[in-house]
Amino acid sequence: MAKFITFGEVLLRLKTAGNERFFQSQSLEATFGGAEYNVAVSLANYGLNVGHVTALPDNEIAGAAIGEMREFGIDISQIRKQGERIGTYYFEQGASQRPSRVIYDRA
Repeated sequence: MAKFITFGEVLLRLKTAGNERFFQSQSLEATFGGAEYNVAVSLANYGLNVGHVTALPDNEIAGAAIGEMREFGIDISQIRKQGERIGTYYFEQGASQRPSRVIYDRA
């Protein structure tokens, strides 16, 4: 049983290459994120026993998120497969005086 439990949405993060703007970039880097997910990963990286509670759809993208949590050593036994989609956010890294931008796409 996990000593620490995080509870919250896991998001698919799509990031432009380098400091490119959304429509300058020819590709997007896909990773997973979300505030609570990031906390779970941080706790696991410190060697703490952590579990994450969330609901994810039954598809390959959600399966990849679950697989990544397993790789970090996060207990995934309380994840429920339900819903139609995983929340997504698009991230554009700032450069010089231009700030970073985030666009959320959630149901």
